[in-house]
Parts: sequence; C-alpha cells; structure tokens
Amino acid sequence: MQLHSHTVRRYDIWLVASTCLAVAFFLAVTFRMAPVTTPMDRIGEISYFSDLNESVTYDTWQDVSADKWQRVTNPVNFGMQHMPFWFRFTLPPPPGNADERLLEVRYPLLDNIAIAYYLPGSSEPLVSYTGGDIKAFATRPVSHESLLFPVPASEQTLTAVVRVKTSGTVRLPLRLWQEKEFIEYTSKQNLFMGVFFGFLLAMGISNLFLFITTRNRTFLMYSGYVFSLTLTLGSLHGFAYAHLWPELVWFQGRAVAIFANATIMFALIFSRMLLRIANYSRRADLLVKVLSILFAVNILVSLLLPYAYLIKIFLVLLSLVVLITLAVGVWLALRGVVVARYYSIAWAFLLVSGFTASLDNLNLLPFEVPSNYLLMLGAVVETLILALVLAISYSHNREEMFDAKEKALAQEKAALTARQDLFDVQTRYQEDLEYQVQERTLEVEIALRELSEANRELEKLNSIDSLTGIHNRRHFDKRLLAEGRRSRREQTPLSLAMIDVDYFKRINDEYGHAGGDACIQHVATLLQSLLRRPTDDVCRYGGEEFAIILPNTDLQGARRVIETMRQQVAANPVQVDDRTINMTISAGIATTVVTYEEHELALLKHADKQLYAAKEAGRNQVIAEHLPD
Repeated sequence: MQLHSHTVRRYDIWLVASTCLAVAFFLAVTFRMAPVTTPMDRIGEISYFSDLNESVTYDTWQDVSADKWQRVTNPVNFGMQHMPFWFRFTLPPPPGNADERLLEVRYPLLDNIAIAYYLPGSSEPLVSYTGGDIKAFATRPVSHESLLFPVPASEQTLTAVVRVKTSGTVRLPLRLWQEKEFIEYTSKQNLFMGVFFGFLLAMGISNLFLFITTRNRTFLMYSGYVFSLTLTLGSLHGFAYAHLWPELVWFQGRAVAIFANATIMFALIFSRMLLRIANYSRRADLLVKVLSILFAVNILVSLLLPYAYLIKIFLVLLSLVVLITLAVGVWLALRGVVVARYYSIAWAFLLVSGFTASLDNLNLLPFEVPSNYLLMLGAVVETLILALVLAISYSHNREEMFDAKEKALAQEKAALTARQDLFDVQTRYQEDLEYQVQERTLEVEIALRELSEANRELEKLNSIDSLTGIHNRRHFDKRLLAEGRRSRREQTPLSLAMIDVDYFKRINDEYGHAGGDACIQHVATLLQSLLRRPTDDVCRYGGEEFAIILPNTDLQGARRVIETMRQQVAANPVQVDDRTINMTISAGIATTVVTYEEHELALLKHADKQLYAAKEAGRNQVIAEHLPD
C-alpha cells in the first residue's frame, strides 16, 4: 500500500496523539488507582508456610513449628504453585470511632481462599470466612468483584490466618480498609474502569455497525477481537464474574482461557484480512491461518483441560503468535506497506505489555504496577492503533476503487462520447432521486416525531384522573408492580395505604354529585400536598377510595404519614355553595419486603383488609399491620 508523504505524516500525527492519550489514561490509572500504601501498611508482618501434604487444617495450624514459618512482603506473589499456602499476619486495633474495617485480597482469580481471625492467646477463631471463584458469587461475605472479608470489631490486635489454594498464580495483595475510605476508593476505581471498558465496547460496537453497513468482514473480525479482549480483561478484574455469570462457577474457572484464546484467534484472522498476507507470501498466510485454527481448537480444549495447563499452553502460544505476527508486520513494513508499519507498532505495545504481565504472573520479574493495568495499557494503545490502521486500510481501498472508476470513466469518455452523455443524465437523475428520498425521509421523521410526542401525551393523559388531577387506577397498577420489583431487588420495605372517605354516600345524597365531586377533589389535593418525597405517590383508586404508595418506608413511618393525612382531612372541611362539608377518612396500611412475584398483590389485599377493619371499628381512624409471612 503506497501513500503520499503528506498523508503518511497526517497518520503519524494521529498515531502519536492516540498513543499519548492512552499513556495519559494509564498514568491517571497508575496514580489514582494503583495500590495506595496506607491500606497495605496497616497489615502486620506476614509469614507463611507451604502445606505440601495438604495435611494442615484450622484445627492444627497452631501446631506447625515456628521454624517452618517464613517472612514474606506484601503484596505476595509466588507464581504458578499448586500446593496450599498458609499465611499469618496481625491486624492492629482500629482507632477510636472508626468505621467497620474490610480486609481486601486484590486478586479475584484465586480458586479457594479461607480466612479466620483470632484473639491473642485464643485457639478458637473469632469468625471465619471462605471465598474464591470456585464458589458461587452469592456465597461471598461481601458482594464485590474483589475478595473482601469483614474484620470483626475488637479493641485488641487480631491475628488473621489465611489458607490459599489455586490452580493459577498464587497472589495475595492485602489491604486493610476503613469502610468509608474503601467506598471512596472504589468510586474512583469504577469511574476509570467504566471509561476503559466503555471505550472498548464503543470501539467494538462502532466497528460492528461498520460491518453491517459496508459488509466488510475485516470490521467484523476487529469487533470480535475487541469484544473478546473486553471479556478477557473483565474476567481478570473480576467484573465479569460479579455482573455477567455470578452463578456459573464452572464457566468462571475457564472464562479467562476461553476469551483469551478467542481474542488471539480473532486478532490473527483480522491480521490476515488487513495486511492481505496472501498477496505477498502464501507460506506466511498459511502459517497465520494454521495458528488461528489452533487457537480456535484451543477454545474447545479450554472446556476440558484444567486451568493450570490451559494458562501455560496459552502463554507459550501467545508468545509465539505475537513474535510471528510482529515479524510478519515488520517484514511487510520493510517492503513499503505503510499499514504494516502501524500494525507492527500496535503489536509491539501488546508484546511488551503482555510479556511484562506474564513475567509478573509467573513471579519472574515482579512489577510495582499491577500486571492487569499493564494489559490495560497495551489493550488501549493497540485498540486505538489497530482502529487507525483499519481506517487507513479501508480509506485506501476506497481510494483505489475510486481511482479505478475514474480511469474507466476517462477511457470511456475518449471512446464513447454518447455514453458519457447518458452517464451524465443518469447521474443527474440519481441526484434528483436522492434529493427526493432525503425530502421524503425528513418528512417521515418529522411525522414519526410528532406521532411519538402525541403518544407520550396520550400516555400521560391516560394515567391522570380527570376529576382530581392525580394519578388514576391504571397508573397505580403499574407503579405498584414497579415498586414491588424494586423492593424485591433492594430488599427495602414497601408500605401501601388504602384510604376511603367516610359516609360518602350520605354526602352524595345530601349535597348532590357536584358536592361529592368537590369533596373528592378536596381530599385528593390535600393528600397530594402532604406527600414529602418524590417517590411517594397518591392515586385515585376508584370512587371515593384512594391508594398511597410509600416506597422504602417502614410501618411506623407509613402510620405517621397517613395519620397526619387523617387529621388534616378532619380539620379542613370543604366549602360548597356557601355550605361547609365536614369529612373524615378511614385508612388501612400494610407493609412488607417483597420477596416473590405477585407479592405486591397480597400487600394490596392486606391493606384493603385493614381499611375495612378501620371502618368496622368506627371509621375516622388508621389501622396498620405488617403483611404476615
């Protein structure tokens, strides 16, 4: 691919800008998300021993002789080891008025980890926990992508004993957090992670749309590469297990291997298509094709072999593939293929970041910066550069196509002037047709927008009671269902009050329907004005009956709100045609935490039951009761 020198310079500027952007992001991650020293320094001296025979338990660990315990620094990294390791360290007592504390093991890929806390001189643990990704995510003591263990409150120094056994890398980066500072730190971390994964997803989705519109399979392979890379990094950081497949324990143990192999497979196919290797060397093209098939087979093998073998096989193949593809890229770049030059730079970044991360995981060359962040840097830079390379290639292909068309048209002009005239007529017709299509499209869009606005207005009108101006029964049914699901999801109490105007038939008989309507409007306005939270909702349930939904409100809080309403209705009569109408209301309240489908309907029936009990008890009163289990 030959490009003009000024075009190459423009692409070089884009390359430098993209790389600087990625490095800036990485530096921000390093300074804002890298392990801070304070939570790590709170951990006392760490000692360990390896349980080669797997014979030590929490009942016998204190019998291990002192000479077997060896000191180790935090964060711990023993590389690929398969025997259990026992760790022992102290936790100082918290400062006065401190929040609850959390012990974090910032490596979510450990298969099995157990921890127990001991008071000085005690042989029985104060409390113990287990975790790891061979257990369902819901069994973790704290639902978080990292491994978190609550520290029991104690005014004495605690001894923490941790047992770790895993098929992968034995890493134990320990941090002791105050609950408040952990929440603040996590919010910053989630911001950066959200930007990072959002960037990868945006790149994948945009190129998927380009494939749909252009039918160019190179865009599809690039999207597959970006999506697989996103899932690989999400699995390494624990986000995928926490949010995508928290119950699939078996799959979690193989997710990293599956998606990592898929990433390299898509990358190899993408490289063949992008660089057009077959045009320069059939042997090199065959080699890359065989490697892509090998990684496809390795995806299936990942479903069978244990993770310890899979990761070793993958690291060997990864090193081989990166070196081969980098060599092919450099070879093509030396032959004058400009795209191959940028491609080689992209793979060089991946090679450096992947190689350093592998050395760190194998404990051959530990780094201060976590290896996952190194992979993030390589992923961002490579994704940006490969996107630039893909854009250059696609643009150049289009330019070649346009050049070929111009040459053909020039030859055709010289040979057939009449045909050129016909082509001009066809071109003008096509432009007119496109202009007409654009006009019609604009008209359709305007009509659809107006129809959408009308539908929204109609939906709003359908949810408002025409007499009182508050929400109607239809809105109430939808809102009750939504708040029931929210209560079930967040495990918060939901209170429901059913209110009825006392002796309303007598009011209708004495003052007529106009007086009755005025009373209903008065009560609706009064009830609406007494709600203080935007989530609370009052609806006209039917006739003189009203329903009030009070999310995240316990029984006592609901009783206070409804009792205030009852008092205000009794104290504020309505004036109709110079006549004063005194009214009272009766109310029934039911409260529960929704736990199953249609539980909110049982809550409604119970609230209605309490309303009838209030009426039978003499009216003008509020009866509240929890919904029985």
